Amino acid sequence: MRIFNFSAGPAVLPTTVLEQVRDELLDWHGRGMGIMEMSHRGKDFTGVLHEAEADLRDLMGIPSNYKVLFLQGGATQQFAQIPMNLLAGRSADYVVTGSWSKKAYKEAQHLGGVRLAGSTEASAFTCLPAANELKLDPQAAYLHLCTNETIHGVEMFDLPEVPAGVPVVADMSSHILSRPMDVSRYGLIYAGAQKNIGPAGLVIVIVREDLLGKASAITPSVMNFATMAEHDSMLNTPPTFGIYLAGLVFKNLKAQGGLAAVEQTNIAKAKRVYDAIDGSGGFYRNPVDAPCRSRMNVPFTLANPALDAEFLAEAAERRLEGLKGHKSVGGMRASIYNAMSLDGVEALVGLMQDFAARKA
Repeated sequence: MRIFNFSAGPAVLPTTVLEQVRDELLDWHGRGMGIMEMSHRGKDFTGVLHEAEADLRDLMGIPSNYKVLFLQGGATQQFAQIPMNLLAGRSADYVVTGSWSKKAYKEAQHLGGVRLAGSTEASAFTCLPAANELKLDPQAAYLHLCTNETIHGVEMFDLPEVPAGVPVVADMSSHILSRPMDVSRYGLIYAGAQKNIGPAGLVIVIVREDLLGKASAITPSVMNFATMAEHDSMLNTPPTFGIYLAGLVFKNLKAQGGLAAVEQTNIAKAKRVYDAIDGSGGFYRNPVDAPCRSRMNVPFTLANPALDAEFLAEAAERRLEGLKGHKSVGGMRASIYNAMSLDGVEALVGLMQDFAARKA
């Protein structure tokens, strides 16, 4: 029996997708071997790659003047790879709204001139900066944002006012594919796969074509977006199994009705958890300003931290796993990505209500 996995990542994957992977692991489409055993340049895998890209383009409405790259590594590698490709001797603006954007800003400082254009660290990353708190450079090479902070549970549902001509670069690792997004408003989107896409080790980069060809001279070929785009993400051997599995996830999302339908389910799931927190009479608390509460990552604390271990023990007894909060903020965190079912959310809410009734 599978557990309900609330881990922030690597995270739960759709059961039907995993069952298909199991069935095809030894023999993909009658070929007598699994997809991860095949040549990445053969027609079988290139077909998988192109179909995955086509499905992702369809799901997200990616315009034709954007390249889709399936790369190795993770989002953290992109913290360096993006300035290497986009700074071009200029400066870039970073808005810090949580641990991941803070790490991206710190890493970019090693590569060239970057500015802190705004930060909510003084408020413990429980909100987003107001428009008058942002100091944006109209000459910046790009503006970097993390549009969903996995650790602190802060999500951007709209972009700040950006100076004309400044491309927005967004780390969407923990909420990509959770709702429709207008890709044309971004210059570059990147996302590690291990939340809503597939297994760790794959990262997807969606980049507008006019931003290619700006890489610094020190950029290795395998880290140069233009070079990887020219070689269809296959300058070197790509993460074939991750791409194959991601492609199955894309088809699964399309079968659910696409991202508009997925968003409605995610709204319902998040509302159920936040209502349980807000209706607990203070027994549970989420510190994030309501307008920017994440639908994907819900951190919460118990009024009495001495009860944390007991709460987690009871969760484990009910086969609810991955609820311990990040070490930097403590408490609990429920990550309710696309593949987390409504049944899983109801099981969590049931525990929360029962535990509060007995311990308050």
